[in-house]
Amino acid sequence: MFMLAMRSVRQRPGRFLATLLAAFLGAGIIMTFNSLYDTAGQPGVDPVSSDTLTTSASVVGGYGTLLVFFAVASTLTVNVRQRAGELELLRCSGATPGQIRRMVVGESVAVALIGAVSAIGPAMLGGQALLDVFKDSGQVTRNVAPSFGPVALVSGVGITLVAAAGAAFLAVRRATRGRRQRGRARTFFAYAALGTGAVSVTSTFAFSATDEALMATPAYGAILLSVGCALLAPRLLRGVLERLPLTGASGWLAVRNLRRRVDDLSGILMSLILFTAVSVATLYMQGGESDAMKASGAVRTVEAKNLQTLNLTVVGIIVVFVCLMLVNSLYAATTYRGREFGQQRLAGAGPGQVLGMVATEGLILTAIGLFFGTGAALAGIIPFTVVRTDAVLPHQGLGIWLAVVAIAAAATTGTSLATAHRVLRTPAVEAVGPAA
Repeated sequence: MFMLAMRSVRQRPGRFLATLLAAFLGAGIIMTFNSLYDTAGQPGVDPVSSDTLTTSASVVGGYGTLLVFFAVASTLTVNVRQRAGELELLRCSGATPGQIRRMVVGESVAVALIGAVSAIGPAMLGGQALLDVFKDSGQVTRNVAPSFGPVALVSGVGITLVAAAGAAFLAVRRATRGRRQRGRARTFFAYAALGTGAVSVTSTFAFSATDEALMATPAYGAILLSVGCALLAPRLLRGVLERLPLTGASGWLAVRNLRRRVDDLSGILMSLILFTAVSVATLYMQGGESDAMKASGAVRTVEAKNLQTLNLTVVGIIVVFVCLMLVNSLYAATTYRGREFGQQRLAGAGPGQVLGMVATEGLILTAIGLFFGTGAALAGIIPFTVVRTDAVLPHQGLGIWLAVVAIAAAATTGTSLATAHRVLRTPAVEAVGPAA
């Protein structure tokens, strides 16, 4: 089965491009930040610099691991569902479910290994650039030299391969087993994340306004709430769509197609929820913290500078990573709909109506993701703001939120429309033919 997996990768590399890019980005992020562990462990590094580098590596490394798994899982889920006919043919030819799982896992691990190895060079450069940022802000002394050693290499490659193998196994397992069986674990972890997140957010009121750890509790609470909502994405999407009537040809087709493709779109909705919640919560909390320190006239400590750098870096990584993940997933999912678009055109729908349907789908999906992501973010922002400033809502206004909305809408709707426009170049008769 491993030989069959490698042959499949060599014969049709295009189908694995999304997984390759997800593995490349994920491994690059993990190795970039975990190289700070290697740098901190060098002889002669002072304790303050060592603590700054170690804290940064541990915090962002945790985020990176979570993002890698979600990114690889979403792209592999789309890949496996698009290959349902091929996998069924293998079963009819005598392949057992275990053999099929080993083949898909072998493909994913091979692709992830290529992506992880390709990311080593950029990660080395990224680690050096990140160290320069800490030096420029005075958090690390100038004499600390960058190091890229076994911690970065083993963690980056290892986590990426484990994430690819686990995500591939779960994706192909879902494709070969019943929905009831596959939904129990997801539901359990979803409610566990929601419950833990609610406890974390509520415990914010146990801190005082001057506690250094004040921001950590609501921030992690908001992240856990967003993870819970992301895991419940199929249910949330299905529940909203059942109550969403739209008029007009494009609107009716959009809702109909979204209802039919709930499972395929759940990975995209997961990305939108996580992107919105983490970005909005982190930026508003950091803005509120900066305003409070400025108003009090307090001198910003090394720890405060480190926290601000971490927060802004994490948000920047999430914005880039999740946007690319959205583009990957949407490109793969929309490209696969060539036959569907051809059938709609043969039934009388014009290219403009098809594009209108795709745009409506993207807007609906974006609105749902923003709604639940914003709710999770507010669950952390409000307790933090109440404790830190005695206000209910932060004073930054809607500017940050509108920027997040613009990025999410551009990534989702823009990618869908651009890909659909490309797919529509194929004549309708050719699109629905056997070759499609």
